Amino acid sequence: MTRTVFDLDTPSLLVDMEKMDRNLDWMQKKANSFKVKMRPHTKTHRTPELAKRQIEYGAKGITVAKLGEAEIMYQEGLKDIFIANEIVGPIKLERLKNLNEKDIRLAVAVDHLDHIKMLSKTFASSQKPIEIMIDINTGDRRTGISPGKDAMELAKRVTEAKGLELRGIYTHDGQSYDASDPFEVREIFCQSQESMLATAELIRNEGIPLEEISVGSTPSLILCDEILDGITEIRPGTYIFMDADQANVTGTYEDCAQTVLATVISRPTSERVVIDAGTKALTQYQRTTGIASSEGHGRLKDHPEIFLNRKSEEHASFDIPEGSSLSYSIGDKIEIIPNHACPTTNLYNIIYGISRGKVVAEWPVSCQGRSQ
Repeated sequence: MTRTVFDLDTPSLLVDMEKMDRNLDWMQKKANSFKVKMRPHTKTHRTPELAKRQIEYGAKGITVAKLGEAEIMYQEGLKDIFIANEIVGPIKLERLKNLNEKDIRLAVAVDHLDHIKMLSKTFASSQKPIEIMIDINTGDRRTGISPGKDAMELAKRVTEAKGLELRGIYTHDGQSYDASDPFEVREIFCQSQESMLATAELIRNEGIPLEEISVGSTPSLILCDEILDGITEIRPGTYIFMDADQANVTGTYEDCAQTVLATVISRPTSERVVIDAGTKALTQYQRTTGIASSEGHGRLKDHPEIFLNRKSEEHASFDIPEGSSLSYSIGDKIEIIPNHACPTTNLYNIIYGISRGKVVAEWPVSCQGRSQ
């Protein structure tokens, strides 16, 4: 029996198939037009079936945030994986070694000499070296070694270490989220690329080959009108679903494929509408500054001018604007566009694929909770 959206219990996580496929096609065509590899960041969906869909569209491999994600993705048939994170500690290093010994092409991040020492100690006796991507900080104050000479010196240490093989360098220009307008996003992305290319030249001048120069963040790659010659790979993540934050980057909610289906469970006042989706069903995450900042805690899909203005563990609510003819009754089902797709996905174990109101797919979120 064919089910419709409204046959589902709530809260449920939905993905509009047509919108998702349009997003996948658009970003892959952008990568193709600049002749760069697409290695999407799958932390957005944590779902092997959707990773395979990205490969079908033309991605050359995938990016994950955690070793646990990599293990599940491999078990489900993904064989080219970059863990864009530093792996630390004997438990994880042994798991990394075990995964690398399989029929997989695997790479991991480093940004410090200690990482190299730990990895080399683990892989020195291995017949198969672990591939290394050096994490470069081009402005996002998170992980990453400084570009230029510091990165070049670290590259030397990688090439000297037993059991390691340098693949390339990568950066995440997450500072693009702090930009005030599209012009500043493009400027940040251009500067990030130039810094990476200059660093790559320094490394290559030392006789060290680099296969990959990998860049990207979703806002940068949505808005960019140029990917510089010499960049080899991009790693967008949120683009597959989009969300209320990214809608502020693009200026439209029409590309938002991910929604949370919720039920109206209370009408305590004439203007207040309470739904059964709180922080356990919709991320609490909220950007308050920058181009991707969002007011409230999610938007109504059919009326994105209305946002959730209160949220607790099991409830969220919004107010019907004064003078509006909108009417909501207890028992009505509505769809909410989350502020941020990635943490919202991790709250669910099933994603329902929706096409023209009908449930056409169910995908297990197999990497849900796999943050170790």
